[in-house]
Amino acid sequence: MKTATNSLTATLIFAAIFSLAACGSKEGGAPPAAAGGMPPPPEVDVITISTGSVVLTQDLPGRLEAYRSAQVRARVDGIIEKRLFIEGSDVKAGEKLFQIDARNYQAAFDSAKADAGVARQNVERYKSLLEAKAVNQLDYDLTVAKLKQAEAALSRTKLDLENTHVPAPISGRIGRTQVTEGALVGHGEATLLATIEQVNPIYANFTQPGVDVLRMKQAIKSGKLKRADAKVELVLEDGSVYPLAGQLLFTNLAVDPGTGSVLLRAKFPNPEQSLLPGMFARIRFAEGVADNSIRVPQRAVQSSAQGQFVLVVDAQGKVAPRPVKTGSMVGGDFIITEGLEVGTQVIVNGVQKARPGSQVKPVQWNPQGTPNAASAVAASEKK
Repeated sequence: MKTATNSLTATLIFAAIFSLAACGSKEGGAPPAAAGGMPPPPEVDVITISTGSVVLTQDLPGRLEAYRSAQVRARVDGIIEKRLFIEGSDVKAGEKLFQIDARNYQAAFDSAKADAGVARQNVERYKSLLEAKAVNQLDYDLTVAKLKQAEAALSRTKLDLENTHVPAPISGRIGRTQVTEGALVGHGEATLLATIEQVNPIYANFTQPGVDVLRMKQAIKSGKLKRADAKVELVLEDGSVYPLAGQLLFTNLAVDPGTGSVLLRAKFPNPEQSLLPGMFARIRFAEGVADNSIRVPQRAVQSSAQGQFVLVVDAQGKVAPRPVKTGSMVGGDFIITEGLEVGTQVIVNGVQKARPGSQVKPVQWNPQGTPNAASAVAASEKK
């Protein structure tokens, strides 16, 4: 009885599937049958493999740093009377930023100026007396020494008076003030008042594993790779690429024993000052140029327990898996180091319709009217 019930259930399921298929066929949901009642093979997007020169790039994490940074500090003791700038504004080198109470320093300067005037008159008088032999040479020399001491005191008090107007040491953008009006500054130490940072251009500091540097140098020395230019790109935290290219400045000659990495630095123009010190970013730079390389879109490469593979279309239009080995990435493409040869058709779109051994209709992939990866490389070579 139980067996009869299961058979009836299975019969009903098959009948339902048959009825749905019939309805779909009547409504035009099913694809038109080809000659002999068989549906046409599904279309799949493919690229035809070719070789070309590619620039191998690497993305490394880094942090932005101001091109120049200077701390504004009080050089004399006193009470802050005025703040002469707007926080977050751009200032010029030498521009006055703070005013410190200058009354004591003005008085000291006036006194030193008067003392220097008296000392200068004494020297003139003793000079005449020396010529008349009314004083000896020692007395005249002591008078000259006192004049020099008075002039030195005058210079010192003049500098102190000038330092009551705290200037900007460099041009750049000034941050928030560390003190307010009425604060006592410089009492025993040079009080930090504010910080100025020049951010156009701006530095990007990053590190590269020492083993990667060694591998790349060996590849260039052996001729497998050619040297690339020193232009670098900046990939921001939101994934967008900064529109202005930078320049690689230097590679540290030593490897950090703690991390095994080499310190690198790049410089980027920042006219809009949209890049700020302390921001995290990825620095994309060219490691070298590889000739006769094969590249395929990342979406074409699949993974399994046995490793990476792609689906190819053979001469009979049948799908077959092909094991491959991948190397570096160039943009959204993988560099294929093993498994593919020139002329092979690799499926890019429609892999869900392409079962191994099934018949398909290959169509050259042309996303948004642009050449596919392999064709673009070939076209660039012909130029």
